[in-house]
Formats: sequence, C-alpha cells, structure tokens
Amino acid sequence: LGFFKHKFNVNCHIDKAWEFYTHINHLAIITPRQLDLAILDTTDLKFIEGTEVWIQGKILLFKKEWHSRITQVRPYEYVDEMLSGPFKRWKHLHIFRYDVQLNQTEIADEVEFQLPYGAMGRIFEGLTNIELKRIFEHRKKATTKALEVSD
Repeated sequence: LGFFKHKFNVNCHIDKAWEFYTHINHLAIITPRQLDLAILDTTDLKFIEGTEVWIQGKILLFKKEWHSRITQVRPYEYVDEMLSGPFKRWKHLHIFRYDVQLNQTEIADEVEFQLPYGAMGRIFEGLTNIELKRIFEHRKKATTKALEVSD
C-alpha cells in the first residue's frame, strides 16, 4: 500500500477554503492542464456523503475514466474513495485546519493508494509518489491563486 501526504497554508478563512474544495468545479481549477481533466458526471455539485463523481483524464499518456464516491463528510474533513479507475485502491482524506491569529487555513491531503498488478505494481509506487508530489504542488499554486485576494 502506497501512502502520500501533502499540506500547505492558504491566506483565507477556512469556510472559503471549504466551500471551494467541496464544490465539483474546484477539480477543473486545481488540476494540471496536462492531465486533460474532464468531469463527465456527478450526483451533486456540492460534496455531501454519498456524492459520486465520474471524471476522465490522462494518466501515462492514456485517457482513463475514474469513478469515486465521497464516503465521509464532517466539519472541515472529507474522504473520497475510487470505486473504479486506474488504481486498485485510492482513498483520499482532505483535512482543513484554521489558524485564527494568522487568518490561514492549512489544507492537508493524505492518500492511500494501491497500484494494480500486484508485486509488479509495487515497483512503481515511488514513481507514483513523485508524480503525486508534482500534481499536488500544482494544486497548491492553483488554490493559492483562486483563494487569496491580493491588495
């Protein structure tokens, strides 16, 4: 089982970050263009427990479909799990924490993943972590640009 963690701070109130990240449209804003993301369908525009999402994007030069469900939502935390797609297992925990003094929201991501093809797939976990780091660094920049208001 692979594990990936990423976190960063954004200068905005937690409610603004939460509203942004729990609306389906955030995916198009924070996903790197090279992944050629398309939202195919969703059961809800706002993420609530049970929301299902169907997307398509490029993974290793191939268009792949991805179907996930929001399996847990509680104040400032939600989990999406892949039901079908390129991974054998994908569970993504999103956590939002607020620092009142700094007026900053910490956005943390914890991803458990398992690649297909058993032992052969495990060989590529390191490469997957490198790719996830690149994607999540892009998400950090795009989130900051979308949520921080410059004076």
